[in-house]
Amino acid sequence: MPDVWDPAQYQRFREERTQPFHDLLALVEPRQSMRAADLGCGTGELTLLLHRTLAARETVGLDNSAAMLAAAPREAGLRFEQQEIEQFAPGEPFDLIFSNAALHWVPDHPELLRRLTAALAPGGQLAVQMPMNDAHASHRAAHELARTPEFSALLGGFEGRPPLLDPVRYAGLLRDFGFVRRKVRVEIYGHLLESREQVIEWVRGALLIDYQKRLRPPDWERFLKAYRELLLPQLPDQRPFLYTYPRIFLWGALP
Repeated sequence: MPDVWDPAQYQRFREERTQPFHDLLALVEPRQSMRAADLGCGTGELTLLLHRTLAARETVGLDNSAAMLAAAPREAGLRFEQQEIEQFAPGEPFDLIFSNAALHWVPDHPELLRRLTAALAPGGQLAVQMPMNDAHASHRAAHELARTPEFSALLGGFEGRPPLLDPVRYAGLLRDFGFVRRKVRVEIYGHLLESREQVIEWVRGALLIDYQKRLRPPDWERFLKAYRELLLPQLPDQRPFLYTYPRIFLWGALP
């Protein structure tokens, strides 16, 4: 499938998307000479901040989008690789595996968390933040549209990524995989957007990518038009518009 990630579109709400990164980074316990991996690093801008904040010995950013990695920053001890998270299997363990708003794209989270745990050194930390907004009209409208006969055929039956697990389930998985200290929380962010129309611009930078990459350009334009017509009547016409956005945070430390 084509790489349709657009760094400029994603960065339209840079400030709003950055705050959860800072909140996730605050959970990490800095150690001397850490080796860190940032899974789903996007443009690498925040990976650089992670690297500098931790004064890490080495930080590796991974992303599957060449477009997002095209302008990745350069600094001693910092490098980037184009790779699917599903293929992440490092030969040398990491002290920290960090992932901000990326693992929700990957299926089978019990298996995923098992593999990530296996990639940690003794005393290693896992820090993950994922959007948890599937119940919002912005997400429900996309899933509903994908189930219509017209778009179901064009999408090959794809409706959307699998829903996330219950927070209690994630807490149990961290325990099962040997994390002796654990934190799991859901935080609801309230983003004040200029208008309800800006919700569409927000999801074009992330959620709708899953549909755009599966559709030919003319079909994508029709999908986007139909999505707009389906979604906007479900949102109050307020200025500014409060876009509520729950996110789940997971942190664990091995013995």
